[in-house]
Amino acid sequence: MKNPKKQEFEDLKKTAEAHGTLSEEASEKAAEKGNKITEELLVEETEKEIEKEGAEREKEIEIIEKAEIENDKEREKKLIAEKKRGETISAWNPKTKLGADVKDGKIKNIDEILDANKKILEEQIVDSLLNLKIDLILIGQAKGKFGGGKRRAWRQTQKKTQEGNIPTFSSMAIVGDENGHIGIGTGKAKETLPARDKAIRKAKLNIIKIKRGCSSFDCSCSEPHTVPFKVMGKEGSSRVILIPAPQGTGLVAGGELKKILKLAGIKDIYSKTFGKRRTTFNFIKACFDALKKTHPSVAELKKQV
Repeated sequence: MKNPKKQEFEDLKKTAEAHGTLSEEASEKAAEKGNKITEELLVEETEKEIEKEGAEREKEIEIIEKAEIENDKEREKKLIAEKKRGETISAWNPKTKLGADVKDGKIKNIDEILDANKKILEEQIVDSLLNLKIDLILIGQAKGKFGGGKRRAWRQTQKKTQEGNIPTFSSMAIVGDENGHIGIGTGKAKETLPARDKAIRKAKLNIIKIKRGCSSFDCSCSEPHTVPFKVMGKEGSSRVILIPAPQGTGLVAGGELKKILKLAGIKDIYSKTFGKRRTTFNFIKACFDALKKTHPSVAELKKQV
């Protein structure tokens, strides 16, 4: 007795040959060709996947190399800045008693000077005691084709005389160590770079100490990341209110306010602004006044009493 399955297979083969379809050998050859084609396709797909993975790895390596190059450049800039700073401090000949005490090493912390409400008359005092970062406020605007120009760090004004128009440039600088010390200053000159240098020098001389804390009702991390209480600063018609915020909120403030808050070491805050906010000078000074009120000096406390 034949197996019924084999009998069915032979019957199907006979019917296929009768109807002119492929024979068993031809079907086996076609199957072999199909297997070869599928194997070739699989090889091609695997090669493409390998190529894609290689390209992705190359891109990742390029990104890592670019990041390393940028980090190296930043390190070089920091080293150059530190060298310049060391050279200027070593070549510094103090002209005040406070400067002499700082250079001799009698005063090692700037908080001793600020808490005693002593006036700083030499910028090298601040340079030797703090590692400051500098930023410029965008107070000017370049000329545009249709009235809208790009914001820039210098504001240009002109004076009409018999000889012609005499341009002057003004700038506003911020200095801070991102650890509770901040200063602002303005400078004016006939050229851009001298105006910037004047602003940076005045900002260093006007440096203050601010108080930070964690006083938001939604946060209990006990880390100094926001202002200790609600404060309001005023300059001209501009008013700025700074409100404590929980950790992770970020700086909820305008673009130029973020610069001064970041350099002051504040990471989370809410803010409200009133008055003419387009006058950037008064806007920044109002924020500086609000930060100043977080840590009032002894003289200011006596005035309040």
